[in-house]
Amino acid sequence: MHGHADKQAQPQDLSRALSRAQSQALLTPAEMARADRAAMAAGHAGTALMEAAGEAVARAVQARWQRGSVVVLCGPGNNGGDGFVVARCLAAAGWPVVVALLGERAALRGDAAHHAALWTGEVVPLTPAVLDGAEGVIDALFGAGLARDIEGVARATLAAVDTLGLPVCAVDVPSGVDGASGQVRGIAVAADFTVTFFRKKPGHLLLPGRQLCGELVLADIGIPDSVLSEVPPLAHENGPALWLAHFPWPRMDGHKYARGHALVVGGAVMTGAARLSAMGAARVGAGLVTVAAPTSAWQVYASALTSIMVQPLAHAGALEEVLRDERKNAMAIGPGAGVTAQTRRHVLAALATGRAVVLDADAITAFAGQGERLFEAIHGPCVMTPHEGEFGRLFPGAGSKTDRARAAAAKSGAIVLLKGPDTVIAAPDGRVVINTNAPPDLATGGSGDVLTGLITGLLAQGMTAFDAAACAAWLHGEAADSFGPGLIAEDIPAQIPAVLRGLRALS
Repeated sequence: MHGHADKQAQPQDLSRALSRAQSQALLTPAEMARADRAAMAAGHAGTALMEAAGEAVARAVQARWQRGSVVVLCGPGNNGGDGFVVARCLAAAGWPVVVALLGERAALRGDAAHHAALWTGEVVPLTPAVLDGAEGVIDALFGAGLARDIEGVARATLAAVDTLGLPVCAVDVPSGVDGASGQVRGIAVAADFTVTFFRKKPGHLLLPGRQLCGELVLADIGIPDSVLSEVPPLAHENGPALWLAHFPWPRMDGHKYARGHALVVGGAVMTGAARLSAMGAARVGAGLVTVAAPTSAWQVYASALTSIMVQPLAHAGALEEVLRDERKNAMAIGPGAGVTAQTRRHVLAALATGRAVVLDADAITAFAGQGERLFEAIHGPCVMTPHEGEFGRLFPGAGSKTDRARAAAAKSGAIVLLKGPDTVIAAPDGRVVINTNAPPDLATGGSGDVLTGLITGLLAQGMTAFDAAACAAWLHGEAADSFGPGLIAEDIPAQIPAVLRGLRALS
């Protein structure tokens, strides 16, 4: 949906997004293996599933490449078995095919051995030399469940593919990409397109895996959706199907007070941040929005904001007095706040109300080294929106982005929205959503402040914290994408109405 400044989101664009969202469950490699076993237990033969997978890859290749000489790199497991099917299908269609196998043909087992036996052509040992004269490569060396770094002749061959710049079709994932985390195990070559089966995996959406997959093709190979009842996924790709049924559209019998009152706590110096948050909250539908700002900066806020109220904070305990008004039911603290004891006091006062709170930027950094103090104060709906640097100040440690976000949510009791091109939203109960629609144009100062406001505005209208975070991240990405190049943070709230119009057409 990349476009220009005058482009608005159209219902048909969002309709496509909703259609994609119907299959947005994500399965880790371990979960996918369980789904395979469940399908076979239900009467779907493994050999038939492998045949369907290879046929799907061959169709994708024929649709994208002109007929030419291809080398199929086959590994010693089921990914290699898929490769043998691809080779047989392409050869039957008149393509010159070379099959190169890592290991001995006699060592293949199960479904892979069955399909290798159906290949009547030559099988050569895997070496970089097999690439001589190739016009394209089918990467069927290792699938999403790779357990260790690629080394030896497999690594050398993949390095040669990269050096030669050959077109690559990856089977399941580019070899070397961890299907659970998106991280690279030793080496991985960027594919022009990747064909995967039944459901996407987190590694297809998390960086750097997402960049290495190229175009991602999701193929139906006959596994019934019913297996998901035996392998209930905790992770999903973000999209309207997850939360559209709970979106707080204005009601005919409603009024501004029924649509919630969002409070944004502003700072004394970086006043633009809180103003961007306030505009985000207002555009997404909060009935009332107030910025509470230090008296020294009150005039700056008041002169810049029209439909948004500005309330001065005249002394150190003034925010507590403002919070006595229980109609202010969702609060945002952090953008432009400053890393100060006063910011910590404001955060603790907001959390003490038990109402919905969004913590961003300085509200997170202010608790560096004092994480437990913050976590113990969280009793109501809370969303934290750190980028990687802020996240590390509260939640040090390693692991995949989804694992780290999950652990942080469980430890803090908050919804954790870990920002980036592959934003991850995690709940304390283990649910995870990966957002994929954010364009690179969002890497501009203040865009995160708008996101904070969008979440706050949705919380004010009664969305749950998890739904509000997921919905806001998606709206944020769609608004930026619909604007296109040249985006600055001030443009995002202005794009929200067009995105909402398209979204409402789906409701």
